[in-house]
Amino acid sequence: HDAVHQVRKRCKKVRGLIRLVRPAFRDYQRENEFFRDAARQLSYVRDAQSVIECFDGLMSHFSEQVDPNAFASVREQLAACRQRVADDQVGLEKRLDEFLANMREARQRVEAWQIDASGFKAVEGGLRRTYGRSRGALPRAYETPTMETFHEWRKRVKYHWYHARLLHRIWREMMAVRVEAADKLSDLLGGDHDLAVFRTTLLGNQDDFGSGTEVQALIGLIDRRRVELQARARPLGEKLFAEKPKQFAARFRSYWKAWKAWRELEP
Repeated sequence: HDAVHQVRKRCKKVRGLIRLVRPAFRDYQRENEFFRDAARQLSYVRDAQSVIECFDGLMSHFSEQVDPNAFASVREQLAACRQRVADDQVGLEKRLDEFLANMREARQRVEAWQIDASGFKAVEGGLRRTYGRSRGALPRAYETPTMETFHEWRKRVKYHWYHARLLHRIWREMMAVRVEAADKLSDLLGGDHDLAVFRTTLLGNQDDFGSGTEVQALIGLIDRRRVELQARARPLGEKLFAEKPKQFAARFRSYWKAWKAWRELEP
């Protein structure tokens, strides 16, 4: 489960990289879809583990208010689902073999990747676009608070986090603060999304998770926790995405120019 989680994260990092140079990268569409689809082939393995982590996190958060033993049957069922995935060695090994073959194929293509720009122009369009989408997704999430709108915001924030990490050298101290804030916001929204998926799982398979009373009690805890996470995410997001995209890009262009100027003076 951990190995699958790690390779899926790395596919997202590659997609974050090519999004940064998207306007100048002629193969963006093909490569973005390729790494997205490759990671999706393994998503069911990660999902089986993440719902258990979500359940355990929920019990830990409300440890002073609820007895985890009261929901033992739910966790047993979640563990059984995970075990069924683990037991499917033939199916899993086949998908892992396909994934490995895809990555080897992609590694050969990387040698021919071309960026049709240089300097800040190579990253400005992708940086501004991702930032703008992150900024725009924030009000939509709170105006229409659904699983989909918050998940969309989370994805955009994640890509902005990748971009901040990739550009950290232009001003290490300032970028370290931005990277940390974006990481924290991504974690808050990731926790919210995991809970939303857990909620959907419970409602879609109520007969498998013990009594209706147990399921409804769990859903109540999930909804309370999601409200908390969403409330914490909003002020952080409003600060992180306070600027308009054009102003944000202009500020980073100034950072880039200053960084390049000092680099040229170094021995």
